[in-house]
Amino acid sequence: MAKINERSRSRSAARLAAAQALYQQEMEGTPLAQLLNEFHQHRLGATIEDVEYTAAEVSFFDDLVKGVDARRAEIDAAITAKLANGWTLERLDKPMRQILRVGAYELIARPDVPTATVISEYVDVADAFYDKREKGFVNGLLDGIAKAVRA
Repeated sequence: MAKINERSRSRSAARLAAAQALYQQEMEGTPLAQLLNEFHQHRLGATIEDVEYTAAEVSFFDDLVKGVDARRAEIDAAITAKLANGWTLERLDKPMRQILRVGAYELIARPDVPTATVISEYVDVADAFYDKREKGFVNGLLDGIAKAVRA
């Protein structure tokens, strides 16, 4: 059981780190290889300003970041299809955009991860940045994508 909990925690850390990495990429235009290297060397499992970051499953983190980068148009289309009329991806907060992108990627490309796990995990990631209303938004939007891509 301890092994499963450890893997679960390292995957949760990978999801949060992936959203942070993609946010950094959008803000600074950091090239993908440099971004991954920076996170491998300085973020995943590191202690920054007295905060110890959980060691993340590196291969899972890499898959999430590279996958979103490679399939951004497909992912953005899936998200846009579930937004309310009049809303665009650009209208969403930058951190929210990245949370939704990583969650949508995992739903589209990682059928090995149960739908409920994916949705719950990204609601938890949203909790690191937002209040209850936004967590409900993440839950509803990812649930809609899941119904479309995992039918």
